[in-house]
Amino acid sequence: MNTLEGKVVALTGAASGIGRCLAIELAEKGSHLAIADVDEQGLQQTLELLPKEAKASLHIVDVSNRERVYSWADEVVKEHGHVDCIINNAGVASSMTIEDISYEDFEWVFDIVFYGVLYGTKAFLPYLKQRPDAHIVNISSVNGFFPFPTNGPYNCAKHAVKALNQTLLQELRHTSVNVTSVHPGGIKTNIVRNSRFAEGTESGEAAQKKIEGFDRMAGTTPEKAASIIIKGMLKNRKRQLVGVDAVIIDLLVRLMPQGFSDLVGLRHDRAVAEN
Repeated sequence: MNTLEGKVVALTGAASGIGRCLAIELAEKGSHLAIADVDEQGLQQTLELLPKEAKASLHIVDVSNRERVYSWADEVVKEHGHVDCIINNAGVASSMTIEDISYEDFEWVFDIVFYGVLYGTKAFLPYLKQRPDAHIVNISSVNGFFPFPTNGPYNCAKHAVKALNQTLLQELRHTSVNVTSVHPGGIKTNIVRNSRFAEGTESGEAAQKKIEGFDRMAGTTPEKAASIIIKGMLKNRKRQLVGVDAVIIDLLVRLMPQGFSDLVGLRHDRAVAEN
């Protein structure tokens, strides 16, 4: 995508975090926005933060609901006339071991983090292929190439998003639709605070320690993350790492995949023992 001026961009997870920052910067660059989230109040706050001249529509969308995602795609085209880009950004997480997590909590994460991306991609793709210069931006994670302990469903879902992106890159290479697979490292958002924890720890010391640990580790602001993602879009990058930690983790996984995994496992064991 060579320019964002006048482009119609549909964006999920726009009520906070990276999604909100993406909406603001896209609007500043002249994009027309269709912002979506389940959080109506947060969406309204995002809308109020956009430049006064911005053209934007607000949509309440649960991305895990396939029918709603498809109807949203139709709404966007009806309201804006067409759509040039879909950014599948919405996400949630849990903080439990595979042994402890319930199937319901696993499915909650997977339905939003993977199926939400799949639904958004497939719902908008027919419309995108009608445009001369279109783009799909699917947010994976560093968890898409390295799984961290107590993040099982998120790890699996982000791996699946990466695989989806790589498949799309192969299948759409002779079309007008570009694909960018985005892999952020630790971003200073509320995703951990909004996670589902093991029963009895939601407001306990263990949960608080995980939140504090993530805050210390997260080195990239959502504003910076949004700026990097948009630069990747404009350069039509197929793969976009976000944050110095993402670059380092990617390098370590390539150089010593099992050794790095063992090191992370050892640090996790020590953290558990300290708790």
